[in-house]
Amino acid sequence: MADGRPDFDVHDQRLARAAWSRIAEPGDEVAGALVAALGPCEALDWLYGTLSSQEPAPGAVLAGLGGVGTPRARERLRRATARWAVRATEVDPRRELRVLDRLGGTLLVPGDPAWPTALADLGPASPWCLWVRGALPPDLGARSVALVGARACTEYGRTVATDLAEGLAARDFVVVSGGAYGIDAAAHRGALVGGAATVAFLAGGVDRLYPAGNADLLRAMVEAGGAVVSEVPPGSVPSRVRFLLRNRLIAAASTATVVVEAAWRSGSLSTAARAADLGRPVGAVPGPVTSMASSGSHRLLRDGAVCVTDVDEVADLAGRVGADLAPAHASPCLPEDDLDPVARRVLEALPVRSGAEAGSVARAAGLAPDETRGALGLLELQGLAVRGPAGWRRGARGGRARVGAPDPDAAAGPAH
Repeated sequence: MADGRPDFDVHDQRLARAAWSRIAEPGDEVAGALVAALGPCEALDWLYGTLSSQEPAPGAVLAGLGGVGTPRARERLRRATARWAVRATEVDPRRELRVLDRLGGTLLVPGDPAWPTALADLGPASPWCLWVRGALPPDLGARSVALVGARACTEYGRTVATDLAEGLAARDFVVVSGGAYGIDAAAHRGALVGGAATVAFLAGGVDRLYPAGNADLLRAMVEAGGAVVSEVPPGSVPSRVRFLLRNRLIAAASTATVVVEAAWRSGSLSTAARAADLGRPVGAVPGPVTSMASSGSHRLLRDGAVCVTDVDEVADLAGRVGADLAPAHASPCLPEDDLDPVARRVLEALPVRSGAEAGSVARAAGLAPDETRGALGLLELQGLAVRGPAGWRRGARGGRARVGAPDPDAAAGPAH
């Protein structure tokens, strides 16, 4: 860097966006406002000019930060410039692009055919570029589901995540997650078993497949036609703050977010919160009420998340209106379901084996004799009652006696 100016071409949009991804931390809304107001190249040119000669702040940027000329807006920009300066003097996106090229990766910027347009919903917190290993499915946000949850999941959560992902893959949904242990890994594996592409958003650079224990899984995802993606350049180290900021990308890039299993303070709840902020549907899988591993999921359900229990319900949540509607869960139809209240009471009063006279049945059912006789005739026509030498009893279609049903013979009292 000579005279405070960088050695690379700041007027190359791809280089400028790559540089911003190193200079500013993910989700830096001041940098986002600057880039939105001036464009990535002009914003970078202004930054280097400011660092060398204290150029005045652009009015459009100040307006986006709280009003032109207000002390608060100027102070926000001054503090942001000070933190950007720490990295700006050392940044060289060409070096990081060479690393990406050796990995067979691609730098995506807004306007590229594969750029997920849904990320624009993040506004000034949108990423400046995406560092990608593999291939992002076209229009990722159109038909994708984020399956997220705890790293320290139970076997129940792992099984549900795998089954949901496999089923979604069969329905042509892209499964999006974070590549972590636990629910994330189970979701990615389920999608691979289902033969579909799956995408992982990492908190560090794509040259560092993190966690190391999932490196083989992440490579398999790339080889199967999916992608490993980051908004920070190669060499960047994952951190807790970056994990939480990464979650906004998972939420924004997905049609819906489903929390499969999460404890009370699980980081995956932040993904659900960001999805809700963006107006995306949020679902949660219920777990045992005694399981602390599902306490966060249950909190989401209390707060209004949609309860999902199978892949049909997830597809209904995230899919096209009407086309992916979950089928109705029909309960078994019993012969007595269509009976009127009088006939139902008579049926319940009938003995299963021994017969009973109509008067005994009437007393057991608490009905008038004429009502009982009319109902018995109807039940006989439907095969629910049979009249024999010993009286009336249930027919073959009448089922078993209800627990606690009165015994007509006992209700009749001793014979006289």
